[in-house]
Amino acid sequence: MKNSLAEIPELANYRSGRGLIRIPMEQDVPFTPRVRAIVDTAEFQRLRQVTQLGLASKIYPGATHTRFEHALGVFLNAVRYLIQLTHDPRFSAVIDRHHAEVLMVSALLHDLGHWPYCHPIEDLNLPNMPQHEEFAGSFLQPDSELTRVLKSHWDIKPEEVLDVLVARTDSPQLRLIRSILSGPIDIDKMDYLDRDSLHAGVPYGRNFDRNRLIQSLMVNETGDGLAVSEKGKTATELMVFARYVMFSEVYWHHAVRASTCMFGRAFQELYQQWDLNWLFHQSESDMVQELRRAAEGKPVAKLLEGIFGNRRSIYKRVGEYSLVQSAELYQQLSGKRHDYLEQVVRKLAEVLTSRAGVEFDPFDLLIDAPPADREVEFKVQIYYAKEDVYRYLHDVSPVIESLAQRQFDDYVKRVRIFVNPHKRSHVPDQPELTQILLDIV
Repeated sequence: MKNSLAEIPELANYRSGRGLIRIPMEQDVPFTPRVRAIVDTAEFQRLRQVTQLGLASKIYPGATHTRFEHALGVFLNAVRYLIQLTHDPRFSAVIDRHHAEVLMVSALLHDLGHWPYCHPIEDLNLPNMPQHEEFAGSFLQPDSELTRVLKSHWDIKPEEVLDVLVARTDSPQLRLIRSILSGPIDIDKMDYLDRDSLHAGVPYGRNFDRNRLIQSLMVNETGDGLAVSEKGKTATELMVFARYVMFSEVYWHHAVRASTCMFGRAFQELYQQWDLNWLFHQSESDMVQELRRAAEGKPVAKLLEGIFGNRRSIYKRVGEYSLVQSAELYQQLSGKRHDYLEQVVRKLAEVLTSRAGVEFDPFDLLIDAPPADREVEFKVQIYYAKEDVYRYLHDVSPVIESLAQRQFDDYVKRVRIFVNPHKRSHVPDQPELTQILLDIV
C-alpha cells in the first residue's frame, strides 16, 4: 500500500538496524539522507549552541547537554511511538503517512525556536516577549535553508510544522499528533526525563520502564490523544513520579533556582538595550558576553559575574515557603509579576539596611516565585481490555491522584528568598524574615 506507515524509511531503518547514529545513552537514531538534510541545516545546527538545562550545570557539572542532542532523542521517540501505534487500527485509520512524517519532522524541530536560557526569560513575562514555539517561525522563513529542505526532501510545508507546535487549525489528526508531541505521556517528556537525569548524574528521571510504556501505547477513547493499555499502568505511574522528583530535586533544586533567578533579574534589568530578535539568534556564549558587557560597572553586574565570572558566587537561600510552609506568604508571592516582586525586594532591602546597619541594594536580594503558568496536569486513560472500558489513571491510582490530579507546582515550585553570599550573615533567620515579609506584602 503506497500510503502505508510501514514504508516510512526511518521506521524501516530503525527496525533493520541500518543507517543509524548513536546518542547517549546507547540510543540508535535513524539517520536517513532526508533526516541528515534537516540536521545539516544552519537553523538546526544552532541547537548545538543552546544547552538543554541552562544554568543547572552550575550545580550539576555534567548537565551541559544541548537541545541538539535532545531533539534527536525526541525524534527517536517519535519513530518508536509510530512503530507501536501502527498496531492500533484506530491510529492507522486517522494518521496517514504524510501526517506521520509531519509528526517526525515536528519532533525533530520542536525546540527549533529555543534561544539561550529561554525558559528563565519566558518566565519573566516581559512585554512583547515571544514564546519559543512561535519564535520557531523565524527559522522557517520562505528563503531559509530549512524550509527548502522540508519542501524538497519531505514534501512538507513549514506551516504544517508550525501548526503542530502552536495550534492554528484543528482536526482529529492534529489533536492526536499534538498529544504525542506535547501531552501527558509525550515523546518530549520521555526523552528529557531520561536525558536530563543521565547528564545531571542522578537516577530519578530514569526509574521507569520506557519500553513497557511504549509497548502499551494506544489511542484514547475519543480518538484524539494517547492512552495506555492496562499492562502499562505501573510504568505510567512511575513516569509521573519520575517527573515529580526531577522537578523537586533538579529543575527546582534551590541552588539551580538561585542561579536562574540571578540570571532572570539581570536580564530583566538589561534587556531593553537590544533588539530581542537579534539577541535571541545569538549563541549562548555570545549572549552571555553581551549581557556581561552591558552590566559592567553597574550594580547588576554582581549577578552575572556570580554566575559566569571566574569566581562562582551563587546567592544563598535564606527563606523558603510552600503551601505547607507559610501558606499565607506563599500565596502572596507565588505567580506574581516581576515588577511587583521587585517592589517587595526594594522594601525588604530598606528594612534590612535599617536593621543591620549594612547597606543592601536591590540586587543583593532576590525573590524566586513560581510563574503564573503551571505544568500540564497528568491526565491519561488506561484501557482495560477484559471490560472494554477506559478509566483515567488518577481514578485507579492513589499515586497519581496525589501527584498529578492536584497541581504539583504548589509543592515543588516554592517561593524562595536569596541573598548575596557576602551579606548572608546580616539577614535574620527565617521566622523573623518571614514576619518582615508579611508586614511588607
